[in-house]
Amino acid sequence: MQNIVCKNSDMSTLLNDEIENMRENDVINRIWNRDYTLWSDSPAEISNRLDWLNIVDEMMTKTDEIIKFSEKVCHNYNFLVLLGMGGSSLAPEVFSKIFGSKEGYPQLFVIDTTHPEQIMDVQNAIELDKTLFITSTKSGGTVETISLMKYFYTLLTNTYSKEKAGEQFIAITDPGSGLEDMAKELGFSKIFLNNPDIGGRFSALSMFGLVPAALLGINIDLLLERTKAAMELSKLGGDDTLHNVSAELGVLMGVMAKNNLNKMTVLTHDDYIPIGAWIEQLVAESTGKIGKGVLPVVDDTIENMEHFSDDRYYVLIEKSDEISGNADLLCKRGKTTFQLNFTDLYDLGAHFFYWEFATAVAGWSLKLQPFDQPDVESAKVQARAMVKTFIDTGNLPEVNPDYEDDEVKILGEGVNGNNISTITDDFITSATNKKDSPYISVQAYVNMNENNQVTLKNYADMLLKKYQFPVTVGFGPRFLHSTGQLHKGDDNSGIFIQLIEENMDDINIPDEAGKNDSGISFGTLITAQSLGDRQALINNDRSVLRIIFKSKMNL
Repeated sequence: MQNIVCKNSDMSTLLNDEIENMRENDVINRIWNRDYTLWSDSPAEISNRLDWLNIVDEMMTKTDEIIKFSEKVCHNYNFLVLLGMGGSSLAPEVFSKIFGSKEGYPQLFVIDTTHPEQIMDVQNAIELDKTLFITSTKSGGTVETISLMKYFYTLLTNTYSKEKAGEQFIAITDPGSGLEDMAKELGFSKIFLNNPDIGGRFSALSMFGLVPAALLGINIDLLLERTKAAMELSKLGGDDTLHNVSAELGVLMGVMAKNNLNKMTVLTHDDYIPIGAWIEQLVAESTGKIGKGVLPVVDDTIENMEHFSDDRYYVLIEKSDEISGNADLLCKRGKTTFQLNFTDLYDLGAHFFYWEFATAVAGWSLKLQPFDQPDVESAKVQARAMVKTFIDTGNLPEVNPDYEDDEVKILGEGVNGNNISTITDDFITSATNKKDSPYISVQAYVNMNENNQVTLKNYADMLLKKYQFPVTVGFGPRFLHSTGQLHKGDDNSGIFIQLIEENMDDINIPDEAGKNDSGISFGTLITAQSLGDRQALINNDRSVLRIIFKSKMNL
């Protein structure tokens, strides 16, 4: 089956020309030969970021170690808690949500937040002495991950002992990182060192993804075997290029974005919906820079199609090799549509690889470097400045609201109205007039519990139906390691709505693991992160509305 099921008539020639351009420039072979000039004149953050290409072969030599460890510890623990952000947390989350836990293996919780109530929800859901904690960070210094590690390590130390705390912690990190040193000092029971020449969002098939997968009882040997077949398919060039699923997908992403059709709507079969968040990070963080970008829209459903704007194209992830009913419906409406298929759950590894390779091809097509994240640091710099102000003065910087009532405080340029609804409507309408192809980004620094997820999904659907352009929802601060790069690096088509809760139950972050002294709380940190990202967006001339709920979010 041709993966591009149908093409908008205006795009057909452009897509065919780009595929021919890819053949003539020998792009496939050059990717496999690690030719950095496909993306940049400089090898910086490219030559040392390409080992995802051969990670399957490398990991096949290491599965025995991983499986032996997982079999050794699975009977000792009922729960796993993974502490990580972005590339370190999203693939394990996908494995857990798609496969679940094999009988006899522990249940996984992922904490990729600094929201204190969400942290407490996980703490209350586990048995502390029956939990293995996985601290997962490539750099070894990610502020959220290390803060979480210090909190839970100290909790175990206070409840039991330092020795037991160390026994219940493992680390996944790069060689020589700060976490490797901390893990040794704190007596972690195991340290998995990953290949350092892989960027975080391309690490799903490395230690960062496969160690948690094995701890869930997933057959990682079978997973890698399936992925190996996808690797071989991704080597096809020349006359066989049209059989190269990933190359075709990458060309589609590049050509559509270059022609102002940059809203890639991913519609996923119910069994595979969790892969959407991982795709969102990979594509947004890799392509959203230097005034360009592919916006992944991963939470829409076909039922909302009548409200979809014309700047979209569609990637369907289906369970059958047959052309799906959704594809047929979209094709009849003249929409460019691509279909990827699963045969069973173990095709997940192949899909990880397809998307990684496609993203590399899209970077070539868009003439950008897909392996760096130049604008992610800007929000971190601003957040660190906020934290420093708090440490120096005992208070975060104050920003005077432009509107306030008994329930909310609202900040935004040109705020006009006397309630949330009228102010939001005026803000969106005003911002829309300045943009050619807008989208709304709802950034919710709230507990990512089921109730809030439903509330925000309903809110996004309401905005979509009212304004008729794409709406994405991100929970902070996790989206800062995902779509945050695109928000500040794309063509400035985003309209940003921050949702904050002012009065939350709070918990302190220990200054050092195993000690109780604390200079800052998780509540302060997440507030600093939201303020920092707001300032980074404003510095990049983005339109931002900040809504602060004095108690719980009420939309």
